[in-house]
Amino acid sequence: MDQAFDVVVVGSGAGALLAAARAKDQGLTVLVIEKTALVGGTSATSGGGIWIPDNHDMPRVGLKDSIDAAFTYVKACAKGLASDVRVLAYVETARHMAHYLGKIGIPYRSMTRYADYYPDMEGALPGGRTMDPVDFNARRLGAKDLEQLRPTNPGQLIFGRMQINAFEARTILARERKAKFVLMWIMLRYVIDYPWRRQSTRDRRLTGGQALMGGLMTALKQLQVPIWCNCSLESLVQEDGRITGVVAVRDGQTIRIAARKGVLLAAGGFERNQAMRDQYLPKPSDQAWAASPVECNTGDTIQAGQQAGAALHLMAHSWGAPTLMVPKEEKYRAMFIERSMPGCLVVNTQGQRFVNESCPYLEFQLAMMAEHARMGGAVPAWIVFDAEFRRKFPIGPLAPGEAVPDSRLRKSWLGVVYWKDESLAGLAQQIGVDADGLHASVAKMNAYAKSGVDEDFARGANVFDRYYGDDSIQPNPNLAPIGKAPFYAMKLLPGELGTKGGLLTDQDACVLDELGGVIGGLYCIGNNSASVMGPAYPGAGSTLGPAMTFGYRAVAHMCGQPIALERTDLLESGV
Repeated sequence: MDQAFDVVVVGSGAGALLAAARAKDQGLTVLVIEKTALVGGTSATSGGGIWIPDNHDMPRVGLKDSIDAAFTYVKACAKGLASDVRVLAYVETARHMAHYLGKIGIPYRSMTRYADYYPDMEGALPGGRTMDPVDFNARRLGAKDLEQLRPTNPGQLIFGRMQINAFEARTILARERKAKFVLMWIMLRYVIDYPWRRQSTRDRRLTGGQALMGGLMTALKQLQVPIWCNCSLESLVQEDGRITGVVAVRDGQTIRIAARKGVLLAAGGFERNQAMRDQYLPKPSDQAWAASPVECNTGDTIQAGQQAGAALHLMAHSWGAPTLMVPKEEKYRAMFIERSMPGCLVVNTQGQRFVNESCPYLEFQLAMMAEHARMGGAVPAWIVFDAEFRRKFPIGPLAPGEAVPDSRLRKSWLGVVYWKDESLAGLAQQIGVDADGLHASVAKMNAYAKSGVDEDFARGANVFDRYYGDDSIQPNPNLAPIGKAPFYAMKLLPGELGTKGGLLTDQDACVLDELGGVIGGLYCIGNNSASVMGPAYPGAGSTLGPAMTFGYRAVAHMCGQPIALERTDLLESGV
């Protein structure tokens, strides 16, 4: 071997860097390899939330949780497609991992009002399990190293420059009384930070995934853990059935790197590999619709694991989300929040609604696929709204009209990013939607807005829907009439944040073969592995939370001190 370390981590997202920091803390030598020129992968472009049951911050905000409730909830969500042992390992260990994040300088706080995604299921909570990172000062990382961190999505910046955290986003979008003050303070803070802006064009205040990854990069810098960028995995080295290292290509040169304790695969899913999509994912499917970085998540490490004998699982599933195209942006934008605001509806080409517009993004994408299979015409689907919605709310790349009116939008976006007409009939003709169907759907929505009850899809009937409603709208914060011209539409496609399928692992992130045996020396986490959540999305942070938690558990196993399960009675009782 050209070089040797105790642990080689493949990938540089949240799970990868958390595991690298933990391994170095435990006295191991560690190397992180990243095939692209930038650190952070999809984690850096994410919201940075983590779903942590019974977390350390809940008592501070007056909330209570239990492992029993969390296990019951996640087990039901997984629908038998993740082992109960893995589910228990996650819900028990996640809180310890989150506490460790705080110890290495990345504190998180509980989002008290952000409900689990399936609030009517047993064990769900109306808030508290999703945690958001505390804002991170990029000066701790340094302007030079900040340039190596993959930038966030344009949709997560105010006017393309200023970062915003999840609490501020909710305040502004829900039009709380303090919304204008919060927005003005964000802008003022950025403007007066002139000394920093002389060093970097990027905001010194990092939020969301940028705060998480900036903090992890800082921790690794302090721990002196090397990150080799432009270094791709070529293959795994396997001796007598055990993985003992990797063959990698660094700056065009092939090198062999020994891993005495283990190789940890943490390089994402396969949504950017069209051949793998065609093989595994439901149709229609196009890698261009994905919201993840275009040069990441090409399935290389899943294929490498498969060649070493690993079993695959959940390959037909993804972390779905509706997406839309914005010219000159490298990837499609996911539409998480805007469709929940009152005064819009989503229709197929028949002009008919087919989903609760405010539902979780995975369920929305699944509804698009199901409707398209049933009737056709839901790929693409169309989100339709009126002038009042346009005035009040941001949507896709369009800032609220009261801040950026149509006259200031790029002329090239009309008919490409958004469509506009003085009448619903004219709009329907432009976008190829049945005009009578659209008129009927809008009429029903207007009646529902008046009564406060969506009789078709119960939009706004649960605590999750209402989180991103307009608090000033009554009786239902998610429903408002659509009647003020001009009318607008935007095209939605069934994209994803990542894929769910990958290498099958046990409770310690050890990779399993087709017979259920452990492949020694090989560990896998994040979207590189089959999700512990099965086909579901229990709550915001259900990707990053498990990635880091199983990275935490993997390191303990590498050190010969696997984390024992405490509540094995839950397994025995069949709860």
